Amino acid sequence: MTTSPVDPTTSGAWQALTDLAEDFAPDLRAWFEDEGRAARYTFQAADLTVDLSKNLVTEEILGHLLEIARTVDVAGRYRAMLSGEHINVTEDRAVLHTALRRPAGGALEPAAPLTVDGQDVDHDVHEVLARIATFADAVRDGSWTGVTGKRVETVVNIGIGGSDLGPVMVYEALKPYVQAGLEARFVSNIDPTDLFEKTADLDPETTLFIVASKTFGTLETLTNARLARDWLWKGLADAGAIEDTDESRRDAVSKHFVAVSTALDKVAAFGIDPANAFGFWDWVGGRYSVDSAIGTSLAITIGPDRFAEFLAGFHAVDEHMRTAPLESNVPVLMGMLNVWYSNFLGAQSHAVLPYAQYLHRFPAYLQQLTMESNGKSVRWDGSPVVTDTGEVFWGEPGTNGQHAFYQLIHQGTRLIPADFIAVANPAHPLRDGDTDVHSLFLANFFAQTKALAFGKTAEEVRAEGTAEAVVPARTFSGNRPTTSILAPALTPSVVGQLIALYEHITFVEGTVWGIDSFDQWGVELGKQLALQIAPAVEGDTEALASQDPSTKSLIAKYLELRR
Repeated sequence: MTTSPVDPTTSGAWQALTDLAEDFAPDLRAWFEDEGRAARYTFQAADLTVDLSKNLVTEEILGHLLEIARTVDVAGRYRAMLSGEHINVTEDRAVLHTALRRPAGGALEPAAPLTVDGQDVDHDVHEVLARIATFADAVRDGSWTGVTGKRVETVVNIGIGGSDLGPVMVYEALKPYVQAGLEARFVSNIDPTDLFEKTADLDPETTLFIVASKTFGTLETLTNARLARDWLWKGLADAGAIEDTDESRRDAVSKHFVAVSTALDKVAAFGIDPANAFGFWDWVGGRYSVDSAIGTSLAITIGPDRFAEFLAGFHAVDEHMRTAPLESNVPVLMGMLNVWYSNFLGAQSHAVLPYAQYLHRFPAYLQQLTMESNGKSVRWDGSPVVTDTGEVFWGEPGTNGQHAFYQLIHQGTRLIPADFIAVANPAHPLRDGDTDVHSLFLANFFAQTKALAFGKTAEEVRAEGTAEAVVPARTFSGNRPTTSILAPALTPSVVGQLIALYEHITFVEGTVWGIDSFDQWGVELGKQLALQIAPAVEGDTEALASQDPSTKSLIAKYLELRR
């Protein structure tokens, strides 16, 4: 995929939407006088019921948006991705996170195997999955033990970015499925507080560390891994569990550390047995990797069978994206709506509001997925972008958010599209007297999207007997766009479906904007400078003198305070 991207702004559909946006005056109240609107704008993707009817869209607008999707050939680029074309142009790589959840035998076409750049992708993926499943079962049934023969009780995943955000989000989402007697913790921040707090109450004899770094060279991850190794050695030695010898320490590491990496030489140098390293490939981006070996902590805690259900959920939405016509293709529709809001109506942020406490880390997960993917200012051929790109994704679970930032969404001056996510059947149904608490909870889910859509007029406020001076403050404009996503329950499959849905929404937007959604060069400069600045922070006067005046002043103040 080395050809220049299509410039959508030159299309008739783009110009038509530009013209419509100039004097756009949405009126959801009037639009819903059409009794069929809700049915026409409600779609099914696997187990997800998606209601788009409260979005600021008409058939005319939607028609133009889908014409843009055809102009940039969203469907063709998706096929190219599935088949292994190198659509990650700046790194000359295929983009095959969808292959991580293909069932054995393939699914691009029935029973079609996938071979990319000479690699039998299906064989390799399922070989690693089988190894992970075997290892996970050994930890779960107690046949894998620590160096003193005690079974594992806590799995500590050490990673950062996609090697942390995905596993921790899914672990939190699927806590009801975690095997009794097992737990997972996640260390990512190089701030030593993170590792200290996550290990402070753990028993080294029952702790297993997973070091997740594809290259086994990520600064934060390897620093934390070395600190964890020191913690293990000290704890075991203090308890008299190991002798203070190199051999004993090596043996301890081999039983308490495994790796998710392909750099087997570095894994071995660290002390981890390469047989206990689970790999993935350069066609898996970090933020798209939770369904790879990066999910080893999940396979252990929820079990290989549930992990397989999780992968099947991804694949169900992959197939929906591949086979559904654009007019009923949920990721395409949601992605194009985001283009409408971002490029024509001036929206700069997008709220994701899960009415499911177990999804409390989902907005944070989406921040990396969407903003690292689409926070770009050049297109995949190196030319400047021709539109605004990216959105600021943010959110918190309901109903907490209602008592925090919903004020801005309801009555502020900014357009903030919002996705509301809920499940019909809770993991823990409770009653407060005669009240089903989950029903009360979801009453808020339904009420918020209704309030945002239809608002409250000044006349309606006055009719309640409100003093005239207060009427403006209690008036709600409405016409605040929302999408409602409802699932039967928060199962492993549904969590996979939700992740895949937003992966493909992100893909659709990136295709329209002509950007490479699969590189992340913007994170590199800060890393490079940190390595250059580190000697100055350690007290090297020559390195300090070479800094710019602001950085020099800040470091000097730090050194003064640290002393």
